[in-house]
Amino acid sequence: MGRFLSHATNKIDAKGRVSIPSAFRTVIAQRGIGELYCFQDFVFPAISVGGQDVLDRFERQIAAEDPFSPLANEMSLLVHGGGVFMKPDTEGRLMVTDFIRSFTGITAEVTFVGRADHFQLWEPSAFHEVQRAAREAQRQRGLGAR
Repeated sequence: MGRFLSHATNKIDAKGRVSIPSAFRTVIAQRGIGELYCFQDFVFPAISVGGQDVLDRFERQIAAEDPFSPLANEMSLLVHGGGVFMKPDTEGRLMVTDFIRSFTGITAEVTFVGRADHFQLWEPSAFHEVQRAAREAQRQRGLGAR
């Protein structure tokens, strides 16, 4: 099955929409995803986007915990309280809502970043800085390409 790979930056149009890259639209179609589950990433200033399977995976993790435990409550707060469903329009565009803008700092452009079973929406300069730092951290640990 297709994976979300690579990254691409697209401009937000005058109506506040951004086109999902065609390679990502292909994976969405291959996976039969009709509605996109979008959630505020737990680590990065990005919106993570996937199908129902991503939400189901989180809910299985929550269900495995004591429902009154701090861990289950924190996970639910992040997964449910920090998530929404969005549907691309017929042209494959997403509305860049306040939910997205306020969490990421996105203004005029969106960088789409593949993360295997989901993708992320980033403010372009933030993505490049975090990717550069990750590359440097890997280099420091001696795990870079040889």
